[in-house]
Amino acid sequence: MPSFQKIDHIHLYADDRLELEHWYRAVLGFERVAELEIWMRDGGPLTIHNGGVHLALFEPGSRISTTIALAVDRENYRQWLKTLREHEVSFNEVDHDLSWSIYFKDPVGNPFEITTYDV
Repeated sequence: MPSFQKIDHIHLYADDRLELEHWYRAVLGFERVAELEIWMRDGGPLTIHNGGVHLALFEPGSRISTTIALAVDRENYRQWLKTLREHEVSFNEVDHDLSWSIYFKDPVGNPFEITTYDV
């Protein structure tokens, strides 16, 4: 069975991501991840971090449920693709330029992402 390295990030939704970013900075010490700002240009997340904890701030749009993203290396990413296929789990694979992700839901609809920056 393939393994995970850690929780990579958690998706959160806000009407005003910049306002929420300010709150997370002022209250919890989170800082913007500069190298991931490029994703914001196309409606992607504003990513902030404090230590090893990353939060991806999205505007509501069509998705409003929290997604947990699990980090893996390249080999485990490939193994997860195989495992999900073997268990007939429907998924979408997305190239984010800086990373690759597999998006899927558990049997009751909770969304997950398996992601690797080892591309």
